[in-house]
Amino acid sequence: MWHPGPEILTVAQHAVIDRLVALSGTPVATLMENAGRQVANQVALRWPPCRALVVCGPGNNGGDGYVTARHLEARGFAVELATIGDHSRASPEASRMAALWKGPTRVFSADDNMRADVVIDAAFGAGLSRALPPELSRFFSILEADDIPVVAIDVPSGMHGDTAGFVEGTKPWSAKLSVTFFRKKPAHVLMPGRLHCGEIACVDIGIGDGMVRALSAQPLENADALQPCNETLSVPGLSVDPRAHKHARGHCFVLSGPATSTGAARLAAHAALRTGAGLVTVLGPTEALPVLAAQLTAVMVRGYAQPNDLRQALSDPRPAAVIAGPGLGVTAAARQAIAHLLSARRPAVLDADALTVFEGDPAELFAQLAPDGVLTPHVGEFNRLFPGVLSRASNRIEAVREAARKAAATVLLKGPDTVIAAPDGRVAINTNAPPWLATAGSGDVLAGIIGARLAQGEPGFEAARSGAFLHGKCGSLAGPGLIAEDLPALLPRALSA
Repeated sequence: MWHPGPEILTVAQHAVIDRLVALSGTPVATLMENAGRQVANQVALRWPPCRALVVCGPGNNGGDGYVTARHLEARGFAVELATIGDHSRASPEASRMAALWKGPTRVFSADDNMRADVVIDAAFGAGLSRALPPELSRFFSILEADDIPVVAIDVPSGMHGDTAGFVEGTKPWSAKLSVTFFRKKPAHVLMPGRLHCGEIACVDIGIGDGMVRALSAQPLENADALQPCNETLSVPGLSVDPRAHKHARGHCFVLSGPATSTGAARLAAHAALRTGAGLVTVLGPTEALPVLAAQLTAVMVRGYAQPNDLRQALSDPRPAAVIAGPGLGVTAAARQAIAHLLSARRPAVLDADALTVFEGDPAELFAQLAPDGVLTPHVGEFNRLFPGVLSRASNRIEAVREAARKAAATVLLKGPDTVIAAPDGRVAINTNAPPWLATAGSGDVLAGIIGARLAQGEPGFEAARSGAFLHGKCGSLAGPGLIAEDLPALLPRALSA
C-alpha cells in the first residue's frame, strides 16, 4: 500500500516536480486524470452516492474537478458542475478534461447552490495570490453555516499553500476533507491552515518518490526553495549496548532556580531520567538543596554557592548535556550561571528564562553555544531573541530556518505546529501534539526529554525532533485532563511505541 513520504513541499517545489515528471514522459493530463480519480475515491469512501456539486475554476485545479465529476458520476453520484472564472484561458489539459465531462453544467451562482449533499471545491489551487471572488467567499460561508460538507482539492480555495493562511481579503472557511497529491504542503501542517483543511488525505497520482531527490539538482537562486522539510511521523530509537553502564548512557545536568522555583527543574529532571539518561543531576543554589533533596530520589542534587562553581560540576569528561532555563529566573545571576554552564562546551537545551535573560543581546548567547545546542522558545521568547524574524517571514518554517542560522544552533519553536530547524537548513514539523499539552510545566518536560537525547549522543536537530515527537506521544497517551506531572511516567510507553 502506498504511503506518502514525510517531506513537506512548497507550491514552487510541487510545480518543479510536475515539470520533471512531464519531462520524464508522464503527461500532465495523466496526472490530472489520476488526481481526479483519487479525489472521487476519497469522497466515495466517506459518503454514499448522493447529490454532489463540483465547483470548477479555470486552472488545473478545475481540471482535477472535471475528472472528479466524471468519476463520481460513474460511482452513482448525482453530479452537477458549476464553472467560475474565465475558462477560455484554461490550460490545454484542463480544457481537455472539461470536454470529457458530459453531465449538467451551469455558471456558478452563490444564490442557487443548495442542491447538493456534498460539494467539491475545485475552484482555485494552492498558489492563489488574490482574494476569492466575493460570491464564492459567500458561497463557502453559507455551506459552513448549513453544515454541508466541502471536499477541497489540494487546499480550501482562498488559502495559500505556503503561508497556511487565507489570502488577504478572503473570509476564512473550513473544508471537511482536503485531498492533496504526492506530498503535503505547508498549509496542511502549519496553523491555521491545518485547522481549515479538515481531514487531510495525501494520495498517490503516479509520481515516484525519487522526484523529491531530483529537486536538489535543479538550479534555483534560493537553495532553500528546493530543500524540503519533513513532517515528524515517527522517531528512531536509541540503541543501547547491552554492556552499557549508567555513565555510558550519558549524564544530564539540570540547572534549578531558587528554593521557591524548583518545580520546573524537577519536571525536566524526571523527564530526562525517564528518557534514558544514565544519570541526572539537578544543580541548585545552596539554599534550594533542602527542597530539591526532599522531592528527588533517583535524581541527584548538587549545590553551588557561586555561579563559577558550576564549571567544576561539568568537568567530568564523560558524556553529558545541560538543561537550563526552567524556573531559573531572569536575573544577572542567572545570566552569569548560564555563561559558566556553557563555558564547559557541553550540548545544551536552553528554554524559558535562559532565553529571556538574553533579550536585547542575543548575540552574546549565540556566541557561547556549543555544537548541538538547542533553543526551545515559545512565540514570545522567539520574538525576544529574534526580533522581527517571525513577522517578516511568510510562514513559521522560513522564520525558524532563519533563526537557526542566526543562532548557529537548532531552534524549536513550540506551538500546535512545532517547527524545528537546524543551522544547515534542515526543518521538521511535529504535528502529533494534542491541544491538552498546553499546560503549565509541559515545556519543562520537553526540555528534559531533549536533554536526555543529547546526553545519549543524539545530535541537536535529531534530539529536538525526537523529543518533540515523544512529548506529543505522551500527551496523546495521557488524554484530556493531563498535567505536566503525568508526562514523565508515560515516557516508557511512548518510547516502546
